[in-house]
Amino acid sequence: MRKSGAAVLEEETTSHGGTESGWRTLLFNCECHSFDQVESQLLKAIRCSLSRARAISWEVHTKGSAVVYEGARERAEAVAAVLGDIGLIVKVAQ
Repeated sequence: MRKSGAAVLEEETTSHGGTESGWRTLLFNCECHSFDQVESQLLKAIRCSLSRARAISWEVHTKGSAVVYEGARERAEAVAAVLGDIGLIVKVAQ
């Protein structure tokens, strides 16, 4: 994670559509933001503890990605939008 980058928001849908549960917001490592930037945005996006934000950012850094939210489509998209505000690479998928 480093300091600057561009937002990439992808959406993967299935034939089911709708707003039911089962949607995920994935965060990808992009080497363009600091851990502090990622953790700060996670705090805003998923309203987690700093400890949880640090665990997620470390998982993204070491594994290349992490699921940061699972649930309703609207919320998954809202989480992705907040993360994407600073240029983090996210994907909403079912």
